[in-house]
Amino acid sequence: MTQELIDLKKSILEGRYADALAIVDELEGMSKQAILRNIQAYLRILLIHLIKNQVEQRLTGSWAASIRNSIREIRSLNIKDNKKSHYINLGEWESLIEEEVIEDAIADASDEVMNGVYNQFQLSEIVDRNQIIQTALKFLALTYSYSYSAKELPAVLAENLTQLSGGEDWKTGKR
Repeated sequence: MTQELIDLKKSILEGRYADALAIVDELEGMSKQAILRNIQAYLRILLIHLIKNQVEQRLTGSWAASIRNSIREIRSLNIKDNKKSHYINLGEWESLIEEEVIEDAIADASDEVMNGVYNQFQLSEIVDRNQIIQTALKFLALTYSYSYSAKELPAVLAENLTQLSGGEDWKTGKR
């Protein structure tokens, strides 16, 4: 990006505004790609923990914290600077999950689910992808509801976490 900034400054100083605008467009594209990569990374973490929850039928404090953190970060990253639009619209998540994220999440989760007893191929056969996707979409939908302040969102997320397998035990501290 440093070279692009040097080229941008040079183009402006030389009065080559079309070149400068092309560089600005390139920089915007690079920025958007970086944001989308970060969103996908948090989405993968969310899916890993939902997979672990589904297969192990329990919810640990650290899994709940990872799910909460992933949702908060996705909410923060996904809103554009204008605070009115998103990089990923609500209706685009399902195809993004199916086409780009869930298989990596299953592979990564295979190392963690039940202490790695399943390899990624075995885990792939066990996981109910549709249920994972629907649960993820439920959590992701919360990121579009700005009726919840940053202060209120953790409580809303916690209430949704109690709906997961083992969520009531997590809420009451039972093991």
